[in-house]
Amino acid sequence: MNNIIYPVKKNEELDLRVEKLAFGGQGISRLNEYVIFIDRVLPGDLVRAKIYHRKKNYAQARVLQLIESSPLRQQAPCPYFGWCGGCTWQNLAYAEQLKVKQEHVKESLSRIGGVEQVQVLRALPSPQIWAYRNKMEFSFSDRRWLLPDELGKEDIDKNFALGLHIPGTFDKIIDIRNCLLQSEAANQVLRITHAYTRRNNLLPYGLKSHSGYLRFLVIRQSLSKDHLMVNIVTFDRTPDKLKPLAAQLIEQVPGIRSVINTVNSKKAQIAVGEEEILLAGKDHIQDEIGSFQFNISAGSFFQTNTAQAARLYEVVMDYAGLSGKEIVWDLYAGTGTISLFLAQKALFVYAFELVESAVTDGKNNARENNLANIEFISGDLLKNLEHSQVPADVIVTDPPRSGMHSKVCEFLAGCAARRLIYVSCNPATMARDLEILQTGYQVVRVQPVDMFPHTYHIESVALLEKK
Repeated sequence: MNNIIYPVKKNEELDLRVEKLAFGGQGISRLNEYVIFIDRVLPGDLVRAKIYHRKKNYAQARVLQLIESSPLRQQAPCPYFGWCGGCTWQNLAYAEQLKVKQEHVKESLSRIGGVEQVQVLRALPSPQIWAYRNKMEFSFSDRRWLLPDELGKEDIDKNFALGLHIPGTFDKIIDIRNCLLQSEAANQVLRITHAYTRRNNLLPYGLKSHSGYLRFLVIRQSLSKDHLMVNIVTFDRTPDKLKPLAAQLIEQVPGIRSVINTVNSKKAQIAVGEEEILLAGKDHIQDEIGSFQFNISAGSFFQTNTAQAARLYEVVMDYAGLSGKEIVWDLYAGTGTISLFLAQKALFVYAFELVESAVTDGKNNARENNLANIEFISGDLLKNLEHSQVPADVIVTDPPRSGMHSKVCEFLAGCAARRLIYVSCNPATMARDLEILQTGYQVVRVQPVDMFPHTYHIESVALLEKK
């Protein structure tokens, strides 16, 4: 029998003042000490909100009415704002976004990791806050989400959309013709592709019907050379349907150097597949970070904000403090971007990475940039670390959002490396891992780096020194 007495009722309507933003973007309000998370609000807003979910320690609510607007609120420039899940903080001034992100890192370290009295620096701003993404992934769908001004219009085809997801849905897509996070050339690709596929009656793949042809449009752009790659992901292998589109794109968008058709005939809704067919141009484009050049293929990993990635790596290098005599371990090395920077000033870098294709790309990157002092080691990370014959003087780790396995953290805490640099894209898992690492290391400072303006995401670089 449930004897819990809740401070609020489901569907209850309340007037609430928003105190601050939680990591994840929801606003926090309190009823006495009971926490209520509210969607799509800003600190200082006074709202009429309706409870839609409740637990013992918190509830969730959605806004019915904005009673009093926060002084931090500004007009969002995007017409899709409030519906599209791409960027939820366009209505918050950028300087305030940076303050909130710094606080999120501080709170995570203290609340989750018990990391107290550590210096968390001001978040490093992105050089560009619009058109900063070098890769955008748009979905085709046979279920179009209608915006309020589209409801009731008979000329709108509800069975076709090319755009971005509505938050909380897996199959409903807003039809988008312009995204402020990518360049005008990339938006031109989006519009041409939309018009061509509609004109030629190419059907989107249905996630429920498992029929149709078009799945994704992925646009990549080189910052240094201003070249573009267009990747059209389809359900089956009929490239002749797309060759006229490839020719039109090459003709009308001067920067395009590569048009590819990736075939994904599996049910999994991902923008990779079992075959890549070159429709026009080369199978890759090139970009630069710092003094290094990278070949970027359709399936390559590459930091999404090129200009800010260079600044992120500068922080890593500063914290590593290399003199040319050090052995460095680079964990979760991916395609070796951080390894290349480290190899400039290290005696030798051992780059550990599980994914074999990333290791192959990493070796190619090292060879093409004339760096012979990097060795890529593939396979299970913990086993490779335990059997490593060469101890590290400096350790750099850049794990995925889920963080590191606790056994990896425990192993690293027992290492003799004088410095450990933790690069994180998730303050919560970083804080959890630092709690374990603190048994052997002292957290000296943390530098938040804003890779994704107008979103709640924040990258961080933590410097740890051996106790």
